[in-house]
Amino acid sequence: MDDQSCHRTTKTEKTKTTPEERLKEEAAKEEKIKESGQLELTNNQEDHILYLLSIIGEIEGHESLSSNAKTTKYEHVLPKLAEIEDSRRIEGVLIILNTVGGDVESGLAIAEMIASLSKPTVSLVLGGSHSIGVPLAVSTDYSFIVPSGTMVIHPVRMSGTVIGAQPTYDYFKQMQDRILHFIASHSRAKEERLEEMMMNTGMLTKDLGTILIGERAVEEGLINAVGGIKEAFFKLHELVEDKESFKKRS
Repeated sequence: MDDQSCHRTTKTEKTKTTPEERLKEEAAKEEKIKESGQLELTNNQEDHILYLLSIIGEIEGHESLSSNAKTTKYEHVLPKLAEIEDSRRIEGVLIILNTVGGDVESGLAIAEMIASLSKPTVSLVLGGSHSIGVPLAVSTDYSFIVPSGTMVIHPVRMSGTVIGAQPTYDYFKQMQDRILHFIASHSRAKEERLEEMMMNTGMLTKDLGTILIGERAVEEGLINAVGGIKEAFFKLHELVEDKESFKKRS
């Protein structure tokens, strides 16, 4: 056997994974899902390396929520998105959403970061994507909602002591304008229509706003299509292929 053949054999042997190593890898994956709802997906027939990011429960901001609450911590999500952007391996991102909303500043920060990723992104609304969850749902390159999924658009709320002065109302309006502008910039919905739905008094019994279910969210231009996990994966693989083809042509 020549030196080259010996070198190839040695390299092949080094890349083999033992059953013990595979068990450790699976255990690490399970722990990652348990801790953060995040997972790298590599075992697909298209040979694409994808990343699954789930945004579940309430978006936790600068203040910690109750230990009984299901939360997504923005200080965990932002570094992960930065890692994804900088990664040579990861080719696309699937974002699963089932959130009641939460901290506006933190939600917008996550949405802006998702929108600025150079990797193809697809979102899927399962259950609901309410309040600040709406900007998160529309921040990707393409978005899906399941037929029973809901999206709630309502005015910005604030807890705690609120000073009843003009600057306070101006701040609320500025915050709402930021949200409306982001949604309109990343979907087919118009700002005027979004504001109309936000201030709707005829749907929610104890609040202003509008509930959009499944197909209605598509009709209003917020979401691209009704679909589930199968459609979301198909679209993401398609976007990854398109990007690879564009690179080859360039």
